[in-house]
Amino acid sequence: MNKTALYLLLVISIFFTSCISTRDLIYLQNKKGNPSDTPVSEVMLKPYRLQTNDVLSITIKVDDPKLVAIFNPTNKGETDTGTSSLYFAGYTVDDHGLIRIPVLGEITAIGYTVEELRLQIEKQLLNEYFKKEANIFVIVRLGGFKYTINGEVGSTGTKYLYQDHVNIMEAIANSGDIALTGDRKAVTIIRQTPTGTEMHDLDLTNINVMQSPYYNLQPNDFIYVKPLKQKTWGTGKTGIESFGTILTVLSLFTTALVFLKL
Repeated sequence: MNKTALYLLLVISIFFTSCISTRDLIYLQNKKGNPSDTPVSEVMLKPYRLQTNDVLSITIKVDDPKLVAIFNPTNKGETDTGTSSLYFAGYTVDDHGLIRIPVLGEITAIGYTVEELRLQIEKQLLNEYFKKEANIFVIVRLGGFKYTINGEVGSTGTKYLYQDHVNIMEAIANSGDIALTGDRKAVTIIRQTPTGTEMHDLDLTNINVMQSPYYNLQPNDFIYVKPLKQKTWGTGKTGIESFGTILTVLSLFTTALVFLKL
């Protein structure tokens, strides 16, 4: 094999290995060759248990609003869930796992779900302040679904979504999608739990990722999207970019040979 053929083979191999394959870009592929309508097993959502620094929106209602005015001193409405307003007017779980509600005092919140905390507040109100005839209605919500995302995405940082459940696909879409240079096959989820920190990688190109317990996020999850090796090499994301890079290298190589022969 002469040198020209060797160089040509080298250029072709670099061209193909530097491009990003569509198999690395398409989400939720059926990689086992099963029919596209094959159902994916549903994963039961684990209820989120409150942790320190969580911010809660708590509203107490009865038939006569005057009776609960003392419990709702800010007179915030049910729809007042803005992040900044809740930071000042909401109820933050402190380092001891407690929240402080006017009149009711300190209530343990850490380790409870929002539903369990709602029942606890409702029970205390009925035992100490109201009768059943008052028709107490308690609303407890997290101050937005908070997560943080970093790496090869369109928009990094801490995000808030005002819904109860968020999956990894929704979080990424809300962050401007993963860039072409992002590794969709190993998206890292870092999760704080009462027992410590958990880390897990998700392959978002595989439809079976929907069966993972990490597919559905929990509040305060951290998402990290690593770069592909093509970004490290700097060879280009597409065939045209790679071809341009190769031409540049060959031009420099040819120029160097010419100068050496002079």
